[in-house]
Amino acid sequence: MPFKIVRNDITKIKADAIVNTANPEPVIGGGTDTAIYNAAGADEMLAERRKIGSIAVGDAAATPAFALDAKYVIHTVGPYWQDGEHGEKEQLRSCYKKSLELADSLGCKSIAFPLISTGVYKFPKGEALHIALSEIQEFLLTHDMEVTIAVFDKSSFEMSGKLFAGIDEYIDEHYVADAIGSEYHTELMQSRILGHERRRPELHRQREKTLDDVLKNRSETFSEMLFRLIGERGLKDSTVYNGANITKQAFSAIRCKPDYQPKKKTALAFAVSLKLDMNTARELLASAGYALSPSDKTDIIVQYFIEHKNYKIDDINIVLYDKNLPCL
Repeated sequence: MPFKIVRNDITKIKADAIVNTANPEPVIGGGTDTAIYNAAGADEMLAERRKIGSIAVGDAAATPAFALDAKYVIHTVGPYWQDGEHGEKEQLRSCYKKSLELADSLGCKSIAFPLISTGVYKFPKGEALHIALSEIQEFLLTHDMEVTIAVFDKSSFEMSGKLFAGIDEYIDEHYVADAIGSEYHTELMQSRILGHERRRPELHRQREKTLDDVLKNRSETFSEMLFRLIGERGLKDSTVYNGANITKQAFSAIRCKPDYQPKKKTALAFAVSLKLDMNTARELLASAGYALSPSDKTDIIVQYFIEHKNYKIDDINIVLYDKNLPCL
């Protein structure tokens, strides 16, 4: 997976590059800056940081990572939030953009970010997260790199009310609790058994067909349907695999496997990336042997976004993260 959000101390993450929310001057600041210096070895890192000198807001520079489980620490200076009318958003975008570009120039295959400027610099956390996701997604359209955003605790970012409006109500309306789900699935199984009994003559006729006949008339595999849909929509491969949060290498492997069997969350991610309507999304899932379940909150959340024609996988992942569910 090229991008993920994790709830963890950034100094505990293994990555080629760890991003530090740095002080513009070569001194140890507070918060994440202090934690990274202490974990790396404050004296050694500060000596390297002094060689760089001042760093402008929105810019980035690298030092060795020393004792951290990384090759480099990329120091970027985030903006102090005033009112959003003093270029803060553009400066924050620049932090992510230049950090990613620097990591790429250093040959890094993975990078971990904190949520820049949301601590003592007071940048609104929901807005900061959306900027981070936007810049990361833009970068991943043309680069292969594993990107992690490390969030130390659940309260360290706020979601926008617009994104969450209606989702909780939708989940409550569609979610089948365990006890009800058990009864539902029992009734569903009974109805299928009854239907099976009624269809026995038809099934008997099907058994008379040869195996070759059955195989000739099989349905599309997931891979066949996926690439048919991509072709019909005239989409670029990069648009599809980035939109699904899938690496280029993994996508290439899928192309080489006509009988590829995806995990369910991968099938869901492709349905979102292809911007399918609900019926076609169900068909794509069915081609992989899956169905949307009323007892699976991830399924319900993805269904909500598809029904509302919001195909931004970043938005979906924000909601999944907030609900303590694995991201797509």
